[in-house]
Amino acid sequence: MATIPSLPSRDEMLRMARSTTDITGQLLDTAGNITRIAINTFDPRDGSGAEALRVLRETTAELAEASASPQAQEAFYRIVDTLTRLGASGAPLAVHPVSEPAQALLAALSDSLLPVLDAVEPAVEEFATALGDFVEATSPLLPAAAGLAAGVLLALTPLIRAATDVLDESTPELRRVADALTSALAPLMPLQVALAERAAAAGAGVVRAALPPLADLTEAAAATTKAARPVLIAGEELVVSALESVQPLMLATASRAGRVARAAAIRVTAAVSPAADRGVVVAVSAAG
Repeated sequence: MATIPSLPSRDEMLRMARSTTDITGQLLDTAGNITRIAINTFDPRDGSGAEALRVLRETTAELAEASASPQAQEAFYRIVDTLTRLGASGAPLAVHPVSEPAQALLAALSDSLLPVLDAVEPAVEEFATALGDFVEATSPLLPAAAGLAAGVLLALTPLIRAATDVLDESTPELRRVADALTSALAPLMPLQVALAERAAAAGAGVVRAALPPLADLTEAAAATTKAARPVLIAGEELVVSALESVQPLMLATASRAGRVARAAAIRVTAAVSPAADRGVVVAVSAAG
């Protein structure tokens, strides 16, 4: 007979009720904040609500007009079809036995990476800010890069289509190759596993033996670096001073090279462009 599950205790019921109440309160607070933001945004008293509604209507109309085009509808259909295929092909992986070790690995990585992410967060934020400034500075080059990328993609498209056609026509041969590789590699897997276990054991022993000398070496290197810090700082100052002294010469050389390049481009353009039609000069003389 099937065992009857035990009822939850009074403490468990109180804990569940308290947790439910806390979650409900947080949801209500969030809903209140969202409502307050919406009211402040669309408040017609300060004049911003009508402007926001106008911009929202114009944006919605433009999006509706853009999405109603046949090209947009075809793109949406392709996106949905691609996502459907990915979901259909990836759904069996979620219940496959191999997914359990993958999920355990992801959980372990997430637990171990959280402190690392917290530690590098300021550096990542500073890097992101610097990268944004760099992108803004190089924005004039983005159209040229986009055109170059578009040209490369257009050049690669026929190759990809030809390769796709060849692979579609060679499906039986590909299956034969896959079967041959599977039959050849399957007997080797147990041997590889045994060798991997031996290599792991040997590597663990090497690491255990190498860690104490490595720690001593690191401490010695740190002490040497602390002792040589004034020398390193002086060397850095010398390098920076040399760059600052060379900077005017480099700027003058770059300016001169730019002028020479512009003059050469003007001459080449004048030599390559077709000559202008010569005008006809008509002389008019007074009748005697």
